[in-house]
Amino acid sequence: MNVMSGPFQSQETLNPAKPLTMASLTLAQRSNRWPVTAAGYAAWRAQALTLLSGQPFSLAREAALFRRLCGPQPGETWLDAGTSTGFYAGVLAGQGCRVLAADLSAPMLREAQRRESHSGIDWMLTNLEASGLPDAAFDGVTIGATLNETHHPARFLAELARLIRPGGQLWLMYVPRTGGPLQRLLSRPVLGGLTFPDPAWVGRQLPGCVRTDGLRMGAVAFERYVKENSGVRRGFCKKA
Repeated sequence: MNVMSGPFQSQETLNPAKPLTMASLTLAQRSNRWPVTAAGYAAWRAQALTLLSGQPFSLAREAALFRRLCGPQPGETWLDAGTSTGFYAGVLAGQGCRVLAADLSAPMLREAQRRESHSGIDWMLTNLEASGLPDAAFDGVTIGATLNETHHPARFLAELARLIRPGGQLWLMYVPRTGGPLQRLLSRPVLGGLTFPDPAWVGRQLPGCVRTDGLRMGAVAFERYVKENSGVRRGFCKKA
């Protein structure tokens, strides 16, 4: 992979016209830059889908679902967008993929490097709403809940769609909109500034991409998109 030159590369280096500032981040994003958040995140992540789906949902089950639907192959190049402590980066590297694991939190990246020591993972410190990475650089992109935390979700999705090569795929895990009171509270800037997008809205932000698979498990949505592939067939779309 030739998109970075070192263990960390700052967003300012990649895109000096759009420096990373605290004002450009949600409260959730800012809290992810605290070392204490990074230290405890992996433990939360291991239980999060069980809590959100209302049924036992381990990381092993999540990884198996991703591998079954996306089928990452050895030698492919993937971007793990908002890697946090490196869960999807580790799954991909275990399949023989080359991975660029990107996050805007240096403490998260340090924790991810400690947990996922695969030689096939490169690490990048950046805000992926404006990455500066080259067009069509990746065979696939994974997003594990980062969509809920990003400051400009439409910009974030458009940027990732730009980075996927024709025929490449995008994997999303996020909490979609329900319109409930808790989501309205967490959407307020002082209480997190989280975004809970509608799946139809998500699809409109991904030009040239077709949703092939969608699965709802309680409060969690999993979706797979393929870019510019007229031969792909739409798969299942279920709600558990």
